[in-house]
Amino acid sequence: MQEDEIQQDEAWFEHHAFIVDSGQEPMRIDRWLMHKIAHVSRTRIQSAIEADCILVNTKPVKSNYKVKPKDDIRVIMPYEPRDTEVYPEDLPIDIVYQDDSLAVINKAAGMVVHPGNNNYNGTLVNAILFHFGNLPQKQQEHRPGLVHRIDKDTSGLLVVGKTEFALSFLGKQFFNHSIHRKYWAIVWGEPKEDVGTIRGYMSRDPADRRKSKHYTDEDKGKIAITHYKVLEKFYFLSLVECVLETGRTHQIRAHFSAIGHPLFSDEMYGGKEIRKGSSLPKFKQFIQNCFDVMPRQALHAKELGFIHPQTQENLFFDQEPPADFGGLLEKLRKYALTFNEKNIINDE
Repeated sequence: MQEDEIQQDEAWFEHHAFIVDSGQEPMRIDRWLMHKIAHVSRTRIQSAIEADCILVNTKPVKSNYKVKPKDDIRVIMPYEPRDTEVYPEDLPIDIVYQDDSLAVINKAAGMVVHPGNNNYNGTLVNAILFHFGNLPQKQQEHRPGLVHRIDKDTSGLLVVGKTEFALSFLGKQFFNHSIHRKYWAIVWGEPKEDVGTIRGYMSRDPADRRKSKHYTDEDKGKIAITHYKVLEKFYFLSLVECVLETGRTHQIRAHFSAIGHPLFSDEMYGGKEIRKGSSLPKFKQFIQNCFDVMPRQALHAKELGFIHPQTQENLFFDQEPPADFGGLLEKLRKYALTFNEKNIINDE
């Protein structure tokens, strides 16, 4: 077998090479590769297959191809392989609490939680490896110490497991939805009910895989439940307290967008444009000033509570929002006191 048959041309690079065991039972190649390549999703494998990047015996195959004993399988990509090892980095982090079992971190907005596409360093994981040393990780995940995560541009609390037992014990609480998590969000408009629950089913948005989408049909995704309470109203914006019963990707952001109240400054879910208020230039300038103060989605993980894996004590943490979130609230409170609702606000 010639090497140029495998790589096709100089622009392609071999990332993985396998020879199937002689005793291998027939199995779809996408499923087989999930067991062979660490930290890869079935979606990414299928995308590679569609791009003719996976070859069996030098030939591209489809996702439903069933591997056979002694098959020569190569994964090739139009870029050089990247070192996927996660290395410690001396990055500043706000450690709210720590002991031998766990640590609670107040994550700054703008910090990616774990390495992934286009973010291979400078993440929270790189930082906690430096501060805490080697950490356990869930099986087949490249996320040492992480029990859960919050979005890059969301600030606030998350817990890190320092031991295998702590990681499993805390992970079970998340699985059972017994973890207490409360967020503050600033959303466009005023929800019809001051206290309510957004309930539905959530999965990746087929139109944009970066996003999550809320469905009412249970066949479309996994159950997602957000309880909320309006804390303050500013006519065109509201401060809302959210308690998560489930923890789906972008759950709060997708839920409030689905009910017509996207988070302020959340470009991905429609919150980076004026959704409520006046068409007057003075109001538009005020909102632009607010965007300048809060250039990210207005979401903060404020409270976190769980049972300690060793002491069985109920631990509770409450973290005030950072300067950008607090600065936006201050501007909104001052503005709400000075304008005449009838002259400034309209419902168009």
